[in-house]
Amino acid sequence: MRNIQFVLVGDDFGIKYLKKEDLDHLINLLKRYYDVSVDLDGKEYVKIELDWDYDKGEVHLSMEPYLQKALRQFDNLVPKKRRDSPYPHIEPKCGAKEQFAEYDTSPAVGKEGQKHIQKVNGKFLWYGRAVDPTALVPLSALASQQSKPTENTMDKSQHFLDYMATQDPAVLTYRKSDMILAVHSDVGYLNEDARSRAGGHHFLSENVPLPQNNGAIHNVAEIIKAVMSSAAEAETGGLYINARKAVEERNILEEIGHKQPPTPMQTDNSTAEGNVNNRVQPKRTKAMDMRFHWLRDRANQKQFRFYWRPGTTNRGDYFTKHHPASHHRNIRPEILTPYKVLMDLRKRQGMSGGRTTGATARVC
Repeated sequence: MRNIQFVLVGDDFGIKYLKKEDLDHLINLLKRYYDVSVDLDGKEYVKIELDWDYDKGEVHLSMEPYLQKALRQFDNLVPKKRRDSPYPHIEPKCGAKEQFAEYDTSPAVGKEGQKHIQKVNGKFLWYGRAVDPTALVPLSALASQQSKPTENTMDKSQHFLDYMATQDPAVLTYRKSDMILAVHSDVGYLNEDARSRAGGHHFLSENVPLPQNNGAIHNVAEIIKAVMSSAAEAETGGLYINARKAVEERNILEEIGHKQPPTPMQTDNSTAEGNVNNRVQPKRTKAMDMRFHWLRDRANQKQFRFYWRPGTTNRGDYFTKHHPASHHRNIRPEILTPYKVLMDLRKRQGMSGGRTTGATARVC
C-alpha cells in the first residue's frame, strides 16, 4: 500500500506524497504510456501559479498571465479612471415611503451581443472561481441576463471588464490549518430582480468555537430560484444551499484523510438559527418546510453546528449583493492578498520577472 493521493484535471496531476519512492513509482508508471514532464516545486497547476512561503506556512495562488490574455481577447483598453466596483451599484432610497423596482427598458442587442456576454462569463468564471471571488457576483448577475441582453447589459459587461483591467491581479492566500471545514452563510433578501441572492464563504480552519478565517475553497454567489416570502425563509434557503455544498466538501476531506467534526456554519439571522437549532417552531410554507427539516436532520446527525454571529463578522455577506465602490475598497484586502506581498515574496526567493527563469513544466 502506497500512501499517495492525486487530483487529475485534464492532463495535469497534482500529487500529495510522503515518500519520494511512492512518487517515483507513480511517475514511472505514467511514463510507460504517456510523455510526462515533472515540476517538483509545484509552481503551476491548471494555469494557477503557486508561490510557496514555507516560513509563514502559506501558499499564494494567482493567474496574472491568464488575466492579461483574457483582457486582450476582448480588446479591453485600460480606462484612465480606476474602477473599484465590478458591477453598477444602485443606492437605496432610505426613508422613502415606497420603494419601486428597477426595470431595464434599453434596446436589445441581438445575437452578437449575446455571444459577447457569454464569452465574458465563460472566460472569467474560471478566473473568479480559482483566485478572484470578487468576480463571482457580477458574473452571476450577467449570466442571469445573457438570454435576452440589452444595451444596459453590455454596459454592465464593460463595467466589469474595466474593473478587471484596473485592479491589481488577484492573489488568493491559504494558510496552514487543521483542514477543518467552516462556512459563513448569508442572504440578500429580494435584491436581484425580485429574487434573493445566497452568499457563502467556505474555508478550512481549526476545530474551535469560532474558526479563524482562511482563503476560500468555495464561494456561493447564487440567485435563489424561488421567490422568498420573508427574510427568515430566505436565510433558511441560504443555509440549505451552503449546507448542500458543504456535504460534498466534507465527503472529499474525509476521503483524503481529514476527519471532520460537525461543520460550524455561521448565520447572522437569529430566526433561521433558532429554527434549525429547535428553539423556535415557526409557521412555514411547504417549500421552507423541506429546507428547514433537511437542515435540522443534518444537525441531529452531527454533520453541522449552526450558530449566530453579527452580520459585520459574516464573510458571506460580500457575495449577497452589489456593493458600492467604497465597500469593495474596504473588503477586497480582506478577501485577497495585496499583489505587492506576492511580488516581495518572489524577490526574496530570487525570482526574475515575477517567476523563475526557464520554462514552467506541467505539475506532476
